[in-house]
Amino acid sequence: MKPACLSLLLLGALSVTAQSAAAQTQPASKVQQQPKLPYTPSLDLSAMDRTENPCHDFYRYACGGWQKKNPIPNDQVSWSVYEKLYQDNLAFLRGILEQVAASSQSRTKPEQEVGDFYQACMDAPAIEKRGIGAVKPQLDEIARLQSTKGLAPVIADLQTMYARSILFRAGSDQDPDDAEAQIAALDQGGLGLPDRDYYTKDDTKSDETRVRYIAHVEKLFELMGEPAAAAKQDAATVMRMETALAKASLTRVERRNPYNLKHKMTLADVEKLAPNFDWGTYYHDAHYPQFAVINVATPDFLKQVNAQISLNSLANWKTYLRFHVVNSASPYLSAPFADEYFEFYLKYLRGAKAQQPRWKRCVSYADDSLGDALGQIYVARVFSPQLRQDARKMIVEIEDAMAQRIQQLDWMSPATKQQALAKLHAIRNKIGYPDKWKDYSSVKITRDDFAGDVARATQFEVRRNIDKVGKPVDHSEWDMTATTVDAYYNDMMNDINFPAAVLQPPLYDPKMDAAPNYGNTGGTMGHELTHAFDDEGSQFDAHGNLKNWWTKEDRTKFDAHTKCVRDQYAEYVVTDNVHINSSLTLGEDIADLGGEILGYLAWQADTKGQDLKPIDGLTPEQRFFIGFAQWDCANERPEDLRVRAITDPHSPPVYRINGVVVNMPEFAHAFSCKAGDPMVKPKEKVCKVW
Repeated sequence: MKPACLSLLLLGALSVTAQSAAAQTQPASKVQQQPKLPYTPSLDLSAMDRTENPCHDFYRYACGGWQKKNPIPNDQVSWSVYEKLYQDNLAFLRGILEQVAASSQSRTKPEQEVGDFYQACMDAPAIEKRGIGAVKPQLDEIARLQSTKGLAPVIADLQTMYARSILFRAGSDQDPDDAEAQIAALDQGGLGLPDRDYYTKDDTKSDETRVRYIAHVEKLFELMGEPAAAAKQDAATVMRMETALAKASLTRVERRNPYNLKHKMTLADVEKLAPNFDWGTYYHDAHYPQFAVINVATPDFLKQVNAQISLNSLANWKTYLRFHVVNSASPYLSAPFADEYFEFYLKYLRGAKAQQPRWKRCVSYADDSLGDALGQIYVARVFSPQLRQDARKMIVEIEDAMAQRIQQLDWMSPATKQQALAKLHAIRNKIGYPDKWKDYSSVKITRDDFAGDVARATQFEVRRNIDKVGKPVDHSEWDMTATTVDAYYNDMMNDINFPAAVLQPPLYDPKMDAAPNYGNTGGTMGHELTHAFDDEGSQFDAHGNLKNWWTKEDRTKFDAHTKCVRDQYAEYVVTDNVHINSSLTLGEDIADLGGEILGYLAWQADTKGQDLKPIDGLTPEQRFFIGFAQWDCANERPEDLRVRAITDPHSPPVYRINGVVVNMPEFAHAFSCKAGDPMVKPKEKVCKVW
C-alpha cells in the first residue's frame, strides 16, 4: 500500500531563521562556508495580480503576477513555486556535496559516503570512458541464459540493481490484516512506458506515443551495438511483450481500492498460479527469509507473466531483459544513453527543452541513493529544534480541529464517530527527520565507479526491504528523505510525515503572521490528516489494518458526499479535450478540501482573542486564503499535463485552489463575493465531506 502524498514534486528552500539557529551550533569557519539561499515570504505580494477579480478566478488573482514573471526554464517540464524552490534546494545541497567531496580528511561517515558518490557522478570523463561497460556484468548474465527455466535467478539478480521492476515488482509489505507484521509481496511491473494506459488507449496521441516509444527502444538497441534492422525487430518484440503485460495490469483507479490488491497466498499457491516461473529459486537467490504468506496484489498479471514465458522464445526474453537493464541504467551511463533517456522520457513525454546540467542530476542521484546520509548533514545545518517544536504544535491544532469536525458531522452516527476519533487519536506524527538514520556502512562507494555506486546503493535498499519479511513493522521508518519538500500520509502505518525541507519558507515562514502559515502549512497538514479519512484511507482502521469500521448506512452517506467532489472535478479540463480523471484524483481532491477547512479552523483557534489587523491592505482572512493559493503558483507544459492526467492522482494547480475555495463559504465572505460569481457555489451544491 503506497503512502498518499501532497504532490509529486514538492522540493523547497531553506529557512533563513532555521539556518541562523543551526549556525549557532557550528564552528565559525564552517558557518562561513555554508551556501546561501534566497528568502521568499509565505505571502508574496508581487506574485499577485490585483487586476483580477478574486471572486472570478482566485488562482489568477493570487498567482497571476508569479505566472507572468516565471516562464518555464528549458530544462524543466513545468515550473512552480515548489519547483523553483527545488532548484534553490539543489544549489544548497550542491554546496554541501562539493564541500565534502573536496575534503579527504576529517569527514564523518555520511560526509564520506555522499562526497565520494557525488564526486563519482561528476567525473564525466570516467563515465564516458566506461560507457555501456558499466552494465556489462548484467548483460553477460542475460547472455548466459540457457532456457526460460533459468529466468528466475536472473530476474532475482537484476531486480536488486537498476531494473527493480523488471517483469514484476517484489519485496515486502505490511500484512493488510495485521499491519504490525511484514510479509512478502508481489505486484505488477515490467513496463517501459509510465502507465498501462499508454499501451491500451486508442486515441491519436496514444498511437503517436507508442510509435515514439518504439523508436526509443530501437535507439537503445542501436546504442548497444545492434544493426538497425535487428534493433527494429527487437523493439517490436519488446513492445509486443510489454503490451501483453500492460493489458493484464490493473488501472490506477482500480488500484485505489485496497481490496483489489489483497490476495494472500502461500508459495505453493503462487507456483500453481504461474508454474512456468521457478519461484523457489527466485526467492532463494533473492535471499528472502523463510515466510508462510505472500500478498499477490495482481494475480491476473502473474497469470500473464506465466503465459508470456511459454509464448516467447529464449531469444525474445533475452531481448526484453537487455532493454530493461539498459533503459533503467541509462541516466547513469555515458552521454549517448543519458541523452536518449532525456529525449524520450523528459523531452517528448513531458516537454522539457534541455537536459539538466550534470551537477543538478548528481545532487538528485545522491539524495535518491544515499538519502539518509545526505539528510543527516542537511538537518544539522538547517533544521532547528524550535522549528520542530512549532510544527508539532501546529499539527496538534489541526488534529484538534479534525476532532471537532468529526463530532459535529450531521451525517455520521455516534458509533462510527467513535471509531473515527479512535483512528484520529492513533495517528503518529513524524516531523523533520527519522529518529534512527539508515546505516550505509555496508555499501561500497567509490570515487571512480558512478554506475556501480548506484547499483550497490540500490542493492542495499532492495535487500533491506526484503529482510523485513517476517519481522515486526518498524514505525520509525520514513518513505521520504529529510531533504524532500513533500509530505505524506501512510494508511497502513497510520502516520503523517513532514520532512525538514517542507517546513521552510515560503511554506512555513517564522517571519510571517499566522494567517498565511496556516493557509499554507496548516492546510498541508490538514491535507495529509484528511487522507486517513478519504475514500481509500477510510478503509483502514486505527491500527492500519484493512478493516471496515463503518456502519453500512454511514458508508453510504460518505460515498454520497464524495460523489459531489468527484462530479465537480470531472468537469475540469486539463488540456485540450482531456478532462480530470476524478476517480483517480478523488482522494487528493477530498484531502485538498478537508485540509484547508482544518487549516482555517486551526488558525481561528490559534489566534482566538487576538486583535488581528489588516496587513498590506489585506484582511487576516484574505491573507489566509492567499497564503493557501500561493503554495501552488505554477506554469505547465501541455505535454506534462497529458502525462499527469494519466498518472498523477493530483488535480492541476488551478483546480487544487479554485476547486477548494468554491466549497468554502469563508472564502466568499473574506472577499465579499456575491451569489453567481464563478468562485461561489449555490449553497445546496457546496461539497462537504469532513
